[in-house]
Amino acid sequence: MQYVNLDARVGDASGVLDPARYLSHLPSISSELPPGARAFATDADHYDFRSRRCVKDLKLRAVRGAGGEEVEVEFGHNCWKHDQDLLIRYAGVSGFLVDPADEDLEPDLGTVILDEILPHRDGCSHEIACWNGTLTLVCRDLRATWIETTCSSTS
Repeated sequence: MQYVNLDARVGDASGVLDPARYLSHLPSISSELPPGARAFATDADHYDFRSRRCVKDLKLRAVRGAGGEEVEVEFGHNCWKHDQDLLIRYAGVSGFLVDPADEDLEPDLGTVILDEILPHRDGCSHEIACWNGTLTLVCRDLRATWIETTCSSTS
């Protein structure tokens, strides 16, 4: 990630998640983002760790259409934090990269740590850091939709 710090230090503690640098940079780049990406990136709840609409702790469930121009990425809620699932639809995909931390875990990148959306000559790039690796998409635009759900023992 270019701006989000996944290994910040607070006093003696390391490994602290800190989106502050990205959030301070976001106002200067938001007008360069396509409309859907801008709405998702600038949503006040997106990086608020106490919010039910913060991406942190969502579980990557499925990627549909990888290799095509239209890709859907589905994230499941975490019952102790979220009451909705998240579906992101990417249009005009020109780049798709899965970078697993462990090759054996490629299909299961796990839980979202944080993400970062940046302007790109093709529209925007969306890097999603998970515990077991990273998913990065470059697209013309994206649309994020929160979907009502109920908690179950399998979520």
